[in-house]
Amino acid sequence: MSNSQDNLFGKVQEQSNINTNDIYKVANSVKNADFSDEQTVRELVQHLAQMADKPISKAKEDRIVETITNNNMPVDMQTLNKMFKK
Repeated sequence: MSNSQDNLFGKVQEQSNINTNDIYKVANSVKNADFSDEQTVRELVQHLAQMADKPISKAKEDRIVETITNNNMPVDMQTLNKMFKK
């Protein structure tokens, strides 16, 4: 794993309390997922919130699902982080 990947996963783990192995498991489980399917995305968002032990409001879940299913996912971590904090 490269240094930048280590740094990224370290930041994710620090902010979410999800360990690197769990991140890889989730990533592998959604490799071929249809991110235009609302139900698939909603289940993933709920699963990640549960893994991080962070409750997520219905409104925030809806915003995240809509953003992903409409293919409007931000590409930088700062924008992504802001989206999850709203």
